Amino acid sequence: MASFAYTALDAQGRSTTGALAAESRAAAIEQVCRLGLHPVRVEEKSATPAERVAAKTPGGAAAARVSRADVEAFTRGLSNLLAAGVPLSRALQVLTREASRPGARRQWAAIYDDVVGGMPLADALARWPRSFTPVYVAMVRAGETGGYLDVVLAQIADFQVRDQELKGKVKAALVYPCVLAALACGVMVFLMLFFIPRFSSIFADFGSALPWLTRVIVGASQWVTRYALALAAAGVVATLLVRRGLASEAGRRAAEWVMLNAPGLGRVAARFAVVRFCRMLGTLLGAGVPLVSALRVAREAIGYQTLSDAVNRAIDEVQRGAALSRSLAACPQLFTAAIAEMVAVAEESGRLDKELVRLAGTYEVELDRQLRMLVALAEPALLFLMAAVIGTIVVGMLLPVFTLQDLIH
Repeated sequence: MASFAYTALDAQGRSTTGALAAESRAAAIEQVCRLGLHPVRVEEKSATPAERVAAKTPGGAAAARVSRADVEAFTRGLSNLLAAGVPLSRALQVLTREASRPGARRQWAAIYDDVVGGMPLADALARWPRSFTPVYVAMVRAGETGGYLDVVLAQIADFQVRDQELKGKVKAALVYPCVLAALACGVMVFLMLFFIPRFSSIFADFGSALPWLTRVIVGASQWVTRYALALAAAGVVATLLVRRGLASEAGRRAAEWVMLNAPGLGRVAARFAVVRFCRMLGTLLGAGVPLVSALRVAREAIGYQTLSDAVNRAIDEVQRGAALSRSLAACPQLFTAAIAEMVAVAEESGRLDKELVRLAGTYEVELDRQLRMLVALAEPALLFLMAAVIGTIVVGMLLPVFTLQDLIH
């Protein structure tokens, strides 16, 4: 058996501490309860100091090790247990005991301790922002307030699954073009630093008699070889500057403007934002969150500050009594006239939450089609660019071979 130290409250609310032996932390908690005490914190004495700090510190090492899969399993499991009538504290205790990873187990235990200590579940989850987003916490808070926490948790789990599927489609569509671009860069580096210098040493004595294309390629290779370290350093510095620029609001807005106005890509980016916004807003409204609060939370799902500003204006208009459809129509780049009209009809019929979720599903299908079309156009464009660049270099280096006899004379 392991030894556990506990902190608990007695019937008069006085704090008391002690130690006991138990087979598991859950068994130790049950022993404390049988003593007529209200457990606040129960820790295994053999745990290392680092583990105790990680279990107590929000955002610490334990939070960093909790994966998205663990959070989804926690959400789905808690929803099922609550729907079956299991009390919240006991459900958290079960999930803590069944957690497969130590990091998740420590974090769930900390949440359990906070809830048993009298903290609302939403506040306990909010202490771990790396695992539970503001949207997650807002929905849980609404479920606690309305008394249907199990339903809200099930909606959160469904939303997480759909959101991950959508992100997975976008990432999968970008894999092949990114691989082609990386391959093209690698081939160019090889040609400039290794392939061309071997040929240029052969043609060194020909001088100006070489064809102009060959002289340009050889000169570019020599320049790149001579300043390779400086170019690499400049690339690193440029990358750091870009990352620093993107960390600022002005830099992010500039990058967003370029992306949203890029041919083809801008439409896909805007559609991706619409799908996430509609699904999150519909899920929040279905969970009983008030419209203004739901808009504020769903705004974070858009991902683009420029488009979020439009939602901010919509929130202000809704607070003044305007219809949501008219407020959203003020940003046609994000919400087309068709979307605004469908939202208006849904508002009039009182089924806004269901219509928003349906819109998200419909436009997700369209987004998938647009992504496939964009990739289908990008693949031959990248292949053509690679073939043109590499072919030009190869032809330029072979031209002297075809005219070698003339160059000798």
